[in-house]
Amino acid sequence: MRVLVTGGAGFIGGAVCEQLAARGDEVVVLDSLAAHKDPPEHLPDSVELIVGGLTDEAAVRRAVDGVDAVCHQAARVGLGVDFDDVADYVADNDGGTAHLLRALWRRSFTGRLVVASSMVVYGEGRYRCGAHGLVRAEARRAADLDAGRFEPRCPHCGAELAWAPVPEDAPLDPRNVYAATKVHTEHLSFLYGRESGARVCALRYHNVYGPGMPRDTPYAGVASVFRSAFEAGEAPRVFEDGAQTRDFVHVRDVARANVLALDSAWTGACNVASGEPRTVGEMAEALAAGFPDASTPVVTGEYRL
Repeated sequence: MRVLVTGGAGFIGGAVCEQLAARGDEVVVLDSLAAHKDPPEHLPDSVELIVGGLTDEAAVRRAVDGVDAVCHQAARVGLGVDFDDVADYVADNDGGTAHLLRALWRRSFTGRLVVASSMVVYGEGRYRCGAHGLVRAEARRAADLDAGRFEPRCPHCGAELAWAPVPEDAPLDPRNVYAATKVHTEHLSFLYGRESGARVCALRYHNVYGPGMPRDTPYAGVASVFRSAFEAGEAPRVFEDGAQTRDFVHVRDVARANVLALDSAWTGACNVASGEPRTVGEMAEALAAGFPDASTPVVTGEYRL
């Protein structure tokens, strides 16, 4: 199978390429290399690398030529610095996806399309109240966070809530710019599937970690931020009370999910997670165990709304 992996030089895309190449697939990578000084060494020698962004029409046209399947990983990731990032996120994620889909349409592509999405499309997640059952958490208020009340309360009775697993049919509730672009990426891709007959699925990643994580940027994940602090001999700063619950899933498992999705015929959205939630504080402690002279993580009470 000839597979195009957009963003294949990146963190997750690179892991997908490694697994596809290892089993003998013909892999084409389209990547702007904007996040890399040189072509990455981790890409297998058999991979065909096309350097170009998704707005480079000639590069995209060349990349989609003759492929049987597309694994769309290219995106601007993370929460960004503030709302001033909005135009860049929309241009890269919404616009980039639109350019890719137009190129596939012009090629009359009807093969398999696997799209990288994120758990952030669900907003605050899902919660359960002892009295009212499953409830939708309201947006967090700065006044509560300033007072150290980090967990959402039941909108009906004000009681503390317990987290619950989020199923794929949960309402989409994007609460930051990145989340909004991921929802739109899904919608555009599923629309392409309906119009073209291509089989489309979206994989909603939870908190991905592992070799090759982006580091030392405002867009890095918490595991990468903590590791950089430990390597610099500093104590990582754990926001809020450290009890925020996340599902951390290894990048090789995420790559395997992509390979399985490329081989399948199902359509729709699928969560990709470990199934074993941990707190951010536990993540910091686990990383500290890997550094013999590590400073103790500091719980700061800081927050991002």
